[in-house]
Amino acid sequence: MVTVLRRAGAGEGAPAVPHLSHSSWELAARFDRELGDPGDPATVFSYQEAVRLDDAEEFPDEACAALDAWGLADYYVPADYGGVLTGFEDLQQLIRMLARRDLTVAVGHGKTFLGSVSVWVSGDHAAAVRLGALVKAGARVSLGLTERTHGSDIMAGELTAEPVGPGYRVNGEKWLINNATRGRLLSLLARTSPVGGPRGFTLLLLDKEELPEETYRCLPKVPTHGIRGADISGVVIQDAVVGPEAVVGGAGGGAELLLKSLQLTRTLCPSLSLGAADHALRLAMEFASERVLYGRRLTELPLTRRTLAEAYADLLVCEALSTVATRSIHALPSELSVTSAVAKYLVPTIIDGQVASLGSLLGARSFLSGEFAHGSFQKVARDHRIVGIFDGNTLVNQYSLVAQFRSLARNYLGPLDHRPRLGTLFNLSRPLPPFDPERLTLLSRYGSSVLGTLPASVTRLADAALLDPALGGAARCAAELRVAADALHRRIARRMETVAAASPESFTDARKYGLCFAGAACLGLWLHSHREAEAGGTGGLWQDGLWLEAVLNRLLARLEARPAAGAAEDPLFERLYTQLTQQYQDGSLFSLLPCPIAEGPPSC
Repeated sequence: MVTVLRRAGAGEGAPAVPHLSHSSWELAARFDRELGDPGDPATVFSYQEAVRLDDAEEFPDEACAALDAWGLADYYVPADYGGVLTGFEDLQQLIRMLARRDLTVAVGHGKTFLGSVSVWVSGDHAAAVRLGALVKAGARVSLGLTERTHGSDIMAGELTAEPVGPGYRVNGEKWLINNATRGRLLSLLARTSPVGGPRGFTLLLLDKEELPEETYRCLPKVPTHGIRGADISGVVIQDAVVGPEAVVGGAGGGAELLLKSLQLTRTLCPSLSLGAADHALRLAMEFASERVLYGRRLTELPLTRRTLAEAYADLLVCEALSTVATRSIHALPSELSVTSAVAKYLVPTIIDGQVASLGSLLGARSFLSGEFAHGSFQKVARDHRIVGIFDGNTLVNQYSLVAQFRSLARNYLGPLDHRPRLGTLFNLSRPLPPFDPERLTLLSRYGSSVLGTLPASVTRLADAALLDPALGGAARCAAELRVAADALHRRIARRMETVAAASPESFTDARKYGLCFAGAACLGLWLHSHREAEAGGTGGLWQDGLWLEAVLNRLLARLEARPAAGAAEDPLFERLYTQLTQQYQDGSLFSLLPCPIAEGPPSC
């Protein structure tokens, strides 16, 4: 029997879910089904209720309580510490499905993972078991990282922890912290050396229930443009004495531990963008299917179909990149300093553009509240803009790539014998190894093995196109991508500037590096997974390299390697639009793999 979370007094019922080809997508479909139809105002997670809470700037308490009852918090805790998390693809898909309904809920509930992850990475088994029990019981955990006058410059933090006997006396303020007020536990990066520096910070885990009330106070909620109901606030701590058990990862190791932990959260943040992209595209499809202009439905206009198909392609490239990045947590953790930076800046950036493009299709209704779909589009557009800021903004992540330019160029242009075999990473039918936090590094010693596969992938696709001419378009795009990637790496190899004096051109090249990386990820995913995927429910997307050719077209346009737009009735995007329409009419997630959604097919 299906359990559906509903508002008080509502009835029951849910659509059936067919078997899926991937366990994480199957889990996501079950989760979405059990959250109930978001089109039904009686459900806890309805689109209408999300807009109402947003208008009132009210925290979604009822939704978060329902998620606790469902057991979502169990997926924030690794199985070794009492939870159920064994693969990060599961968590990625769960957050994605939640975000497609309401980003405020996804952020408000999911931030507990951000606050906890450093404990999981630290290797302190006893501390992790204790925290795991609290998280499973519903305790919210916040990360106190940023400060009012320092923003993203975490090494300038002024909150201090001075040694007092075996413990510390904590003083200072952390500000713009998600769930700072509602959270029970706080992970705080504290300065433990007056001179600061890489070994001058320690990560502390504080439990408010164990602190005297006079030692801390929560700051007022900060009004925000998006995710209006979220608890974005801060905390002031004054003379709070904590014991040695509050230290996470050892004294002086806070900065390194935190930076490694952020590689995980930055990799998973794009799941928020994928959910927002699905919601925005679904609203645009609904509007275009119903709207009549000059005696014709909008979907009968070639330019409308091209706009929708390009938005679909943008979602698919982000899904492919996010999937490879998330699998890298298990298969290639030593290179997450590169992979996470690319995923975290590129996916939210592309989806911001996708939402803006779809907004132009809706016109005034993309701004109005209550006029179309309860005003859901203007909410998702506002909400999503915050995703690019979480866990390091776009410039922070591009800066991380600039800092590794020499290694990235040297290892792309140099010998290949050090690169691992990546069949496990790219083949969605193959199981992943367990995550090993000890393999995380601050910088990737061997650059990017994912991008390093590009030359061989281009050759492999070209050989396949000789046998199957239908792959010719994708093969030509791949060849153009390699030309752009080769030129990029030769260019960054010549850069002699220091990171502190990085030029604007370096940030432009960091952006282009991310696009080349995404292209290599898409190629690897298609080459290693297409045979099994073609036999599944989304086989039409994979056959003849359809989605691959479309997303490579979009990436090449962003690389300025080909025109940004062609004819409205381009046969490639017309074929892609057919697949988009099929998923919309079938009531499926807009995805490379089959995943039915709770609301089912659109009503006629």
